[in-house]
Amino acid sequence: MPMRILTRAILVTAISAVISTASQAQTVFDPFGLFRRGAPVERQDMYGGPYGGSPVTRGAVSYPSGERPGTIIISTRQRRLYYILGNGQAIAYGIGVGRDGFAWSGVKTVSAKREWPSWTPPKEMLRRRPDLPRYMPGGPDNPLGARALYLGSTLYRIHGSNEPHTIGQAVSSGCFRMTNADVIDLYNRTRVGAKVIVR
Repeated sequence: MPMRILTRAILVTAISAVISTASQAQTVFDPFGLFRRGAPVERQDMYGGPYGGSPVTRGAVSYPSGERPGTIIISTRQRRLYYILGNGQAIAYGIGVGRDGFAWSGVKTVSAKREWPSWTPPKEMLRRRPDLPRYMPGGPDNPLGARALYLGSTLYRIHGSNEPHTIGQAVSSGCFRMTNADVIDLYNRTRVGAKVIVR
């Protein structure tokens, strides 16, 4: 009898260890927490976590502008994007901007918004970088990141990034990149038709 009890105890311990290991394996094999009870989910820590946070902290700042609430002002020199709240206040975000020869200025409107946008590199970019894919579906590996705001009829966008370490740098071909956490926050605040001023 004692032998049976001991055998059962060993068996229960072994099963518990297997379950614990399987649970840990789930954490390892689902590092972004994309699946919960078998269903895909979006999680905030996915946007800022695995790909890192912005080196520039998002936050409310004093920013008298004279522009209407909801306007976006981009300062290429400061490498900041300001979402105007009104009453002399704005939300400041860190951004990556166009490298030398690709910076631009002007006034546009947000013509479209996309979640997990696909990416088709323009011909001009493919001439410079023939190694790039001709098309990339939306997803965590897509360089446009979690969200994109399209600027007028141009090829330029305000979009997320899977390279958060480039925020605050001049590295793009004219688009403005943000961390995925920041671009989701901006996306949720911004309406189609919003004015975008690039300086």
